[in-house]
Amino acid sequence: MANRVGIVGHSGYSGAELLRILNRHPHAEPVLLDHRESAPSAAIRRHHPLLRLECTPEAVESAGLALVFLATAAEVSMELAPAMLHAGTRVVDLSGAFRLGTLERYSTWYEQLHTQPELLAEAVYGLPEFCRERIPSARLVANPGCYPTAANLAIRPLLQADAIDRPCGIVCDAKSGVSGAGRKPNLTTSFCEVTANFSAYSILNHRHVPEVLLVSGMEEHEFSFTAQLLPLDRGILETIYFRAPGIASAEALLEIYEKCYAAEPFIRLYNPGHMPDLHGVARTNFCDIGVTFDSRSGRGVVVSAIDNLGKGAAGQAVQNMNLMLGYPETAGLL
Repeated sequence: MANRVGIVGHSGYSGAELLRILNRHPHAEPVLLDHRESAPSAAIRRHHPLLRLECTPEAVESAGLALVFLATAAEVSMELAPAMLHAGTRVVDLSGAFRLGTLERYSTWYEQLHTQPELLAEAVYGLPEFCRERIPSARLVANPGCYPTAANLAIRPLLQADAIDRPCGIVCDAKSGVSGAGRKPNLTTSFCEVTANFSAYSILNHRHVPEVLLVSGMEEHEFSFTAQLLPLDRGILETIYFRAPGIASAEALLEIYEKCYAAEPFIRLYNPGHMPDLHGVARTNFCDIGVTFDSRSGRGVVVSAIDNLGKGAAGQAVQNMNLMLGYPETAGLL
């Protein structure tokens, strides 16, 4: 029998993507949880009728929900997570509310107070490729941000192998589709501002930076990150630059990734000379990685591509759900 799982924030882009994935999941039945005003999205209308409940602890407990996804803003997640956990369900939060581990980090990077310090300390960071052993037993999983997912999957294996000249620094040039900014209307992401345009934002102070530092084990001075807005709906492509004086070839870099990701179902590695693009990862939970290297100068480049609504949000959230509820990790995602 399928377990019922709830979606709060189902009218947003990540929530709608969750619904799309869960509607084909062999073991999960989606339930829509309405919090405040939840306008029906096109995805909901296409899959009507679905069980739809008020987002209250009583309703969640009565419906027997095994897990609830919070595809909500950070302040809403902080409000709802304690109530959902108290109702006996488990939570995967897609916001940044529980990713950074400490009140100090959260207040520094999000510039607001955290109202649930105990849950912030308890939450498990949900990047399965590096945190898999802690996810199955977690009550609360903090789903990673889209930019950090692509960055950490590319950077951490090289740092673990001591392949990068860290004093020279790592530069991450990251580009995202507009859906990463959410569905709420905003002049910056409106059609006339975005179409035929290309712009950088949050330079040197993007709130996703500390996730990369925490997971890959870097200091802030070692990592330069620039986010840029592409005039398309979805997808993230990051071009990462570094120096690796002890590496002889692109094949040697690729071997590091092959050893790290040999058993990972959602990492696809490209042969040297071939690079991923956004078409290859659209509407998937894959992270595609390509490498190149100049042996004369010791310069390396890694390109990492994901769908920001897939592996960068809803797809990875379902991957975490699968681990938490004992389903095959790839269920509903391949």
